[in-house]
Amino acid sequence: MENISEALKQKYDGLLQYLKEQKSIAIAFSGGVDSTFLLYAAHEALEENCVAVTEDSAFFPGREYDEAVEFCKGLGVRHIILSADILGNEIVAANPADRCYHCKKNLFTQIKELAVKEGIAAVAEGSNLDDNGDYRPGLKAIAELGVLSPLRSAGFSKSEIRELSKTFLLPTWDKPSFACLASRIPYGERLTEEKLSMVDRAEQILICEGFKQFRVRLHEGAGSESNADAKNTGESKKTSGVLIARIELLPGDFGKIIDEETRTRVYEEFKKTGFDYVALDLKGYRTGSLNETLGRQQ
Repeated sequence: MENISEALKQKYDGLLQYLKEQKSIAIAFSGGVDSTFLLYAAHEALEENCVAVTEDSAFFPGREYDEAVEFCKGLGVRHIILSADILGNEIVAANPADRCYHCKKNLFTQIKELAVKEGIAAVAEGSNLDDNGDYRPGLKAIAELGVLSPLRSAGFSKSEIRELSKTFLLPTWDKPSFACLASRIPYGERLTEEKLSMVDRAEQILICEGFKQFRVRLHEGAGSESNADAKNTGESKKTSGVLIARIELLPGDFGKIIDEETRTRVYEEFKKTGFDYVALDLKGYRTGSLNETLGRQQ
């Protein structure tokens, strides 16, 4: 902590004290920057009275699940996996503008029930101050259920979380931000395992190409039926329209993806994944881009 400002040290000490006051806690753990930092702090504050809970669902990328499991093993924290058929919730599957509210309500209701069963006093999640500036209906569900948000309560910004994560040698200190897979599909377009799997595999293709911060948005347009191999079995599946991949990259990465060899390779691999068309968004990567049309949908 030598290179950390005194103010940030005090903020972290305040976070530890807040967590200690909970006596025992279950952390909703996705393996991302925020939840990893929160889990690390909670484990430091409460040791064996801290539990990590991860939801295994169609919304959670496979690579993120594996990283979450490995981190908990390395930290020595008890890790509970909740299997969830999130698409079995018709409201969530219909993908309305407040989908995140219903999804979070479902998830945290399960975690709170688990906490009661395990005799755990509190449930917490990892949102920070920066999350207050975007459209995030899930925060409403969190508040309604009495789930704690220690990082917001302690006044942590994303940059401060990354700074301390680097100091504590957490592997996520420079990890790109990745929201759940459902956030890649426009509101009103039905969520299916097929679509979510396509997005997951397409983003893995970009990771293998060396891209770090990006999104692959899936748009379903009207048109002839398209082939989408959701489970990579080589069998053709029918969907109701043309499937378009809209790639959001940092503008500095535009040159890399339009290199002829990279462009051709990405296009061909995306086609194998099931997309009919592959497009590059000229505005570039930004969080919550699907929220930009909310006003026109109301």
